[in-house]
Amino acid sequence: MSAKPAFDLVFRNAVTRAPAGAVDIGIANGTIAAIAPHLACEAVEIDLGGRLTLPGFVDSHIHLDKACLLGRCGHDHASVADAIRAVAAMKRDFTVEDVHARGAKVIERAITAGTTRMRTHVEIDPRIGLRGYQAVKALKRDYAWALDLSLCVFPQEGLTNDPGADELLVAALRDGADAIGGCPYADTDPNAHITRIFDLAQEFDLDVDLHLDFDLDPSWSHMEEVCRQTERRNYHGRVAIGHATKLSALPPDSLKAATGRLAKAGVAVTVLPATDLYLMGRDATHNTPRGLTLAHRLAAGGVLCSVATNNVQNPFTPFGDASLLRMANLYANAAQVGISEFEACLDLVTDLPARLMNLGDYGIAVGNPADIVVLDTDSGPGAIAELPDVLMGFKRGRKVFERQRPTLFRP
Repeated sequence: MSAKPAFDLVFRNAVTRAPAGAVDIGIANGTIAAIAPHLACEAVEIDLGGRLTLPGFVDSHIHLDKACLLGRCGHDHASVADAIRAVAAMKRDFTVEDVHARGAKVIERAITAGTTRMRTHVEIDPRIGLRGYQAVKALKRDYAWALDLSLCVFPQEGLTNDPGADELLVAALRDGADAIGGCPYADTDPNAHITRIFDLAQEFDLDVDLHLDFDLDPSWSHMEEVCRQTERRNYHGRVAIGHATKLSALPPDSLKAATGRLAKAGVAVTVLPATDLYLMGRDATHNTPRGLTLAHRLAAGGVLCSVATNNVQNPFTPFGDASLLRMANLYANAAQVGISEFEACLDLVTDLPARLMNLGDYGIAVGNPADIVVLDTDSGPGAIAELPDVLMGFKRGRKVFERQRPTLFRP
């Protein structure tokens, strides 16, 4: 007789995004060991009842260090520059403990909303020093049981025009930061800013994730310089730009050319609906533009794209609950996507950001970590249309949260 496979845990009747029907998923030592319609084994079982089962949402762009600042300053900001100045004034007084507490609040919301991977941007400059970085580095350690957190350090208020920022940035990189970002439009010499970020990326062998082209004026752009630097340094597939709201202001022919340029250079785009919708077009008196770049259209044109959270309850975005499912639904509404494109919207918060972050072990596949979240729906389109509850989540095969389905008390 052949021995039955030994699993620690088996999910029964799981509906994945694969075209097959419900399957069983066998877990051993925190890893997905088998996927089949019917696994014959003896193990602890959880019957998922045909519910949608995902490897967790991937938040490719969030700012934990400046989250949850409502009440600390006014929030009637008319522009991106106003929001930057408001946070700059506050962060001089940020402590490690303060940043950690605010970041933990967001991380815990994200975990229970089904996020299993995250890249947070961390500001490094003479006003905050390395306090924000130290706090978020501690968060990475403290929540590793439920979330893989990657730290992308960057200078928010410029680099060449901010004495001391470069030295602090290098110190964070030497301490083990996972990626490097930048904000060229905040610098008096944007091209020098971009060049220096790429120089450091190569020196430390890190991916690049820049804030870029965050306005609605299509007459100028830093995108071409980023593409040029990417190609010159053979960084195809290792560069992302966030916001890129200028793309939403381009006429069709220009947008087609920009899409081709990004695809050719291998530069990814992260769209941040909550912030982009909130801050763009605020000077309009009527017929206000959305300012939302259509990520699913760029993806169809060969550009790697994602949709992410960005800011939570601060001057840039006074809303937010760290739910990427809600963000995908917001994007689908604002982008006026058709029902046939709902799956593409779910891609933007799962598989595509995982590729953007070069996560080679993401997905429900044998050999990958058993990172599993279960949604109270039975399909990918249903996840976007219904905004279902995320019922439970597992990290490396260990349950990290559970949400009870509501009960109706009929008369």
